[in-house]
Amino acid sequence: MQTKGWHVAKKQSIWARIFGIGKANANAAIDALEDPKKMLDQTVRDYTNNIAEAEQAVAQTIGNLRMAEEDLAKAQNEANEWGSKALAASNKAEEFAASGDAANQQKFNQLATVAIQRQMAAEKKAGALASTVGTQREVVDKLKTGLNTMQTKRQELVSKRDELVARARNAKTQNQMMDTIKALDINDPSSEISRFEQKIRQDEAKVRGAAELAASSLDSQFAQLEDLGAATEVDARLAALKAANAPAAEILEESDGAAQLEAAAPEMSEIEARLAAMKKNQA
Repeated sequence: MQTKGWHVAKKQSIWARIFGIGKANANAAIDALEDPKKMLDQTVRDYTNNIAEAEQAVAQTIGNLRMAEEDLAKAQNEANEWGSKALAASNKAEEFAASGDAANQQKFNQLATVAIQRQMAAEKKAGALASTVGTQREVVDKLKTGLNTMQTKRQELVSKRDELVARARNAKTQNQMMDTIKALDINDPSSEISRFEQKIRQDEAKVRGAAELAASSLDSQFAQLEDLGAATEVDARLAALKAANAPAAEILEESDGAAQLEAAAPEMSEIEARLAAMKKNQA
């Protein structure tokens, strides 16, 4: 039983989560579809309709009040009329009593009594109507005050609607501007220009290096040619001198050989002296 209850609770939890996800997605979709201007316009429209219904109710209440006031005035007039008739009948009865006409006296006394009864009924009706009129007047005053408050609230709602619509439009414009700025930051043309500039600089450096290499190779070739020409000229002059002055050359060669021997002799003596010094230090 416990295992079964656990499975049931788990299924309920899964369904609750699924319902929550669906509700969240539905709310997100509704939020995306909501247009602040349209929603606020609808709010103003609904409130305006409520005011119109309230105006009709107040108008009906005022109409009922006016009818009650008319009935009150009519009842008061009837009471006054019946009072006047009762007074007239009573006076007439007194006249007949003075003349000794008992029958007419009794008749007019009865009429005066009936008039007084009608007056009392009219006064009672007028009293009830007066209470009703007083209550209705209070209700109408409250309804008028409430209606004026609603109309004031509607003006405030319209002003607030206009303010919120302007703010929403401004926020939308700012969001579009920020999106544009982000797009510009992502697709910044200066980075592309910098990349091409770096590539062009590399190509230019490559061209300069190749030119420098070509120039150095050409200079070396010209230098070799100059060295070769100089060596050729030296050989030619030496050959010409040897051919023209062969004895002088032989004498020069002998003198050069003697000079070499003389230069080598001090060199050998110095070497021998160094060796002797080294042997002496070793001993």
